[in-house]
Formats: sequence, structure tokens, C-alpha cells
Amino acid sequence: MTVEISISLTDDQEAYARGLVASGEYPSLSALLQRGLDMLRRDSEMRDGELSALRSLIDQRRAGLFVDLDEGEAATRTLRALRRTPSSL
Repeated sequence: MTVEISISLTDDQEAYARGLVASGEYPSLSALLQRGLDMLRRDSEMRDGELSALRSLIDQRRAGLFVDLDEGEAATRTLRALRRTPSSL
């Protein structure tokens, strides 16, 4: 389904949009604006996903489930040393 709406553009925006259509990059002003809205939606969804991931990391950090770099490296060195040591079984 499509809906017709009226929009207002600045003179620069209109000139730029018409130039893109005239160059053949888009078949019409409508197609150009639809593409622009699709790009804005994708960017917004990506930003929302990134913010959600960051909030999750912050929540994990606050809950104490996060290991800082120094602790992680120390634990890795300990595990490597244990693997290199022959078992006394």
C-alpha cells in the first residue's frame, strides 16, 4: 500500500534530490525519499541494537560478572601454566 503525502524541502534539498533523479541514480523523487527513510530506519535499528548491547555490558559489569583486562590476563597465564605442568597422577 502506498500513501501520498506532501512534504517541504529547502531549496538546497530539492535541488540535490532533483539532481540525483536527473542523473539516473533514482527513478523518481518518491524512490529517493523512500530509500532515505529506509536508510534512516536501518541506522536507527543498528543504533538501538548497539545501545542495547552496551546497556547489557554495563549491567553485567555492575553485577560483577565482568573481568577486567589485568584479571583476565592473569587467569589466562595461570591456565597456560597449569596445562604445561605434567600431571602428577
